[in-house]
Amino acid sequence: MSKQADFFIYLIERYAENKKTTAQKVLEQWDSLDLTNLIYDMYELYHVERLENAFDDIDELVSQKQG
Repeated sequence: MSKQADFFIYLIERYAENKKTTAQKVLEQWDSLDLTNLIYDMYELYHVERLENAFDDIDELVSQKQG
C-alpha cells in the first residue's frame, strides 16, 4: 500500500473518532458529497500539518458541499 493510502486510512479513522462516528459513515458522507478523491489527493498538505488543521479543512469542504 502506498504512503498516501496508508495516510488516508489513518486520516479517516482519526476523523471518524473525532466526530464520534465510524470510518464507514464518514466515507459514505464523503462519497455522497463527491469529496473522497479530493481529500485523498490532499495528502501532500494534510500529512505535514496537525490533524486538527486537516479536520478543520475537511469540515469546511463538507459544509460548502452541504450548502
